[in-house]
Amino acid sequence: MSYQYWDANLLVVFATILAVGSAVMVHYEGLGVLSNWLLKRHEHHQRIKVLYAIFGILFLHIIEIWIFGFFGWLLLEYPNTGTVNGAHPLILLDSVYLAAASFTTVGFGDLTPVGPIRFLSGTTGLTGLVLITWSASFTYYEMERFWRK
Repeated sequence: MSYQYWDANLLVVFATILAVGSAVMVHYEGLGVLSNWLLKRHEHHQRIKVLYAIFGILFLHIIEIWIFGFFGWLLLEYPNTGTVNGAHPLILLDSVYLAAASFTTVGFGDLTPVGPIRFLSGTTGLTGLVLITWSASFTYYEMERFWRK
């Protein structure tokens, strides 16, 4: 018996590559803008810069989660890419919620991906782990730079 849904699988892989690339670029560029902005603001209140960094990082992660949620939502409109148990019909906010559960590595609960779309969910978790770790390093660097002054 041969597998007949290679087009759906390739579409999921291609969309996952685009989603990961988009999220990484948002993070990279966002941290660059945030770092430059922090250097130019509040010269007399160094410690407040860490709070700005935290809120900026949270904003970046929310954008990245929406990227994965949007790609997942679009993919599920294509036949044979899979389904999500627990959400019928799946609306965009359900897809963003599923992406957030994957990105933060909380795990699946009430929504569970089934079929090729699982590749996007698994890769979302890996990407989230890397980007959250990158954010932690950035935060440490900012705290080190501004709290020592």
